[in-house]
Amino acid sequence: MTGEESRARLRALAAVTDDDFPLGEAALALAALDRPQVPLDRYRDHLRELAASVDGGADAAARAAALAEAIAGRHRYQGDALTYDDLQNANLIRVMDRRKGLPVALGILYIETARRLGWQASGLAFPGHFLIAVGGAGGRAILDPFHGGRVCAAADLRRLLKSMAGDDEELEPAHYAPVPNRSVLLRLHNNVKLRRMRAGDIPGALAALEAMLLFAPAEAALWHEAALIHAHLGSLGSALEAAARALEHTADPAGRHRLAVLQQELRSRLN
Repeated sequence: MTGEESRARLRALAAVTDDDFPLGEAALALAALDRPQVPLDRYRDHLRELAASVDGGADAAARAAALAEAIAGRHRYQGDALTYDDLQNANLIRVMDRRKGLPVALGILYIETARRLGWQASGLAFPGHFLIAVGGAGGRAILDPFHGGRVCAAADLRRLLKSMAGDDEELEPAHYAPVPNRSVLLRLHNNVKLRRMRAGDIPGALAALEAMLLFAPAEAALWHEAALIHAHLGSLGSALEAAARALEHTADPAGRHRLAVLQQELRSRLN
């Protein structure tokens, strides 16, 4: 898949509803932006192989165990704790090549595998660490894809939350809420943006933002951030265009006011 083919595929996903959003295929198209000459057929085949290697049951606990056995056990996927910030950990192609990655990248593999088996699976809005839920008889099981797909009980989640967000934090229903598919992919690629920003690669961070906007063009916050980066790079016309797009998708008065002020500042710099 060429870079332009990947962009076209991601752009087409902008109109797809979340229920129909093909998370695994979208993650491959996103990964192909950085590896445009890599054929994707063998990675698609591997996704099918992952699902075929799962021996699952009907209840959620058995399904969780089967996913962990197949993905972390048989296929040896693991979290990359040693080189966590390596950009390869957020690229699904390289994650498949190396059999290691970030929690959200590994989580996509678990979600995609479960769904190919007809099971309910989704990412969770747990802060700081990506977890997934797998449904079945008896409710659902919460898995940590970064740590071998282990099942997390309430006590485990409480400890994890406090380690990520501080001792004063307590579990809330919102932490168990499912995350939309598009948001999962945004969370994955946001890791690329943040790492490039920290490395001082501002054009690279902008490229990551623009990739996210291909499949999530209604995300006002991304347009706003793109406007600020364009302005920082001196591309004032592009900054004004991005600010206008952000304004299109912003409803709250305070946010619209901030964007109007930004537009005034950008126009003053153009004159």
